Amino acid sequence: MPFDLSSLGKLLLLFAVVIGIIGLLLIIMGNVPFLGKLPGDVVIRRGGVTFFFPIVTSIVLSVVLTVLINLIFWIFRR
Repeated sequence: MPFDLSSLGKLLLLFAVVIGIIGLLLIIMGNVPFLGKLPGDVVIRRGGVTFFFPIVTSIVLSVVLTVLINLIFWIFRR
C-alpha cells in the first residue's frame, strides 16, 4: 500500500490548518476598502439586478498570490 493512513491523517490536518488560516484572513480582511472597487471592475445595475465582475481585482490578486507562492517555494528550496 503506497499511502498509509497516518500520511492521510497528516495531509487532512494540513488542509484543515490551511483552510483555517484562509478563514481568519477573510474575517480580518473583510473590509479592505479598495478590494473589488478598482478601475476596470465591471458593475452593471439594471432594475433590481446587479451584476458585479471584479476582473481587475482578480488579476491583481492572482499576480500577488503567484509572486508570494513562488517566493515561498524559492525560500524552502534553498
